[in-house]
Parts: sequence; structure tokens; C-alpha cells
Amino acid sequence: MGSSGVQIVCMALGILGLIAAVVAIAVPRWKVSAFIGQNIITAQVQEEGLWMECVVQSTGQQQCKAYDSLLILGSTLQAARAMTIISCMLTVLSLLILTAGADFTTCIENEEVKPKVSLVSAIGLILAGLLLIIPVSWAAHNVVRDFNNPLVAQSQKRELGACIFVGWGGGVLLLLAGGLLCCFSRPRSGGSGGTAKYYSNSASAPSKNYV
Repeated sequence: MGSSGVQIVCMALGILGLIAAVVAIAVPRWKVSAFIGQNIITAQVQEEGLWMECVVQSTGQQQCKAYDSLLILGSTLQAARAMTIISCMLTVLSLLILTAGADFTTCIENEEVKPKVSLVSAIGLILAGLLLIIPVSWAAHNVVRDFNNPLVAQSQKRELGACIFVGWGGGVLLLLAGGLLCCFSRPRSGGSGGTAKYYSNSASAPSKNYV
């Protein structure tokens, strides 16, 4: 597969990672109710996300409420919001840079600059993947820690929601896209070596003495 094909694959992986990041941000399913011990009431399920918390009744009715104030939220939730949003913005910017520097576009005419532009896009995708994986992993760590903590009431214990796994998948896709671009975004060698021969021919041509 040529570099153009690899860049198309990386762009597709980046778009899928971006979609997964948006879903993880928007859908309030980072934490869900854990039905353990005496907490076996399944008439309603509590779901928590970055922006709101919802209660889903057994009849299918869902009621959601946004968090009251940003100041009363925990530092973990605030950091997760910031990092995931920055991840999405960085992914969009990296995909635009990749489009400009890809071999299948003509936005940049200089063939020696295109690999460098693709390398910048690769670094951006890797950073975006890390910014998505870190808050999701930290949230999962807190859920598991509270679940195994005997001091936490059973009614307050939560399980991992679907958005945790979606965030992990999106982060892996972004890391994979950035890694592939780093491997195939090497500067081309020998671009300026051929021009020196033409100058050297005229300089080393034998001189004739005319009488």
C-alpha cells in the first residue's frame, strides 16, 4: 500500500475516533447503577455523564437533569470535560492538516514539505488520542475504586458505562492513525541531489585553448 492509501486509512481512523469522542462526550453513560447486594431495585437506572445525569424508568421513560453549577463539580469531572473537548478540537485540526499535506491533494505543491505536514498531523492525532484515553481511564479507575470500597454505600456504587469503552476505542483509533502516519511520513531523500550534477558538469568541462 502506498503512502496515499495509508493516509486515506489514517484519515478514516481519525474520523471514526472523532465520532467516538463526540459520542463519549455527549451521551451520559459514563457511570450506571450497580445492582448488587440489597440494591436490587431495577425499576429505575441512574446514568451519569460529563454534562448531565439521567434516570431511566423500567417503562422506558427517561428524565435528565444538567449539573447545576460548574463550581460545585469535582476537579476530575472538570478536567475530563476540558481534556475531551481539547481532544476533539485537536483531532479536527489534525485532520485538516492531513488533508492539506496528503499526497492525494494539491493544497501544497512542494513535495518535500508534504511529509513534514503529515508528521505534524500525526503528532496531533497521537496527542488527541492520549487526551481522550486519560480522562476515560481515570473515570474508570474511580468507578472501580468506589465499587470495591466497603465504606461506600451500595446504593451509591456505580458500574462502568458504555461511554467508557467507546472512549477507549476512540482513543486507540486516534493513536493508531497517528502511529501509522509517523511511520509513513518520512522526508523523501534525493530530492535536491540531482541538480548538483548539472552545475558540476559545466564547471568541470575541459577548457580548450584557441590559437
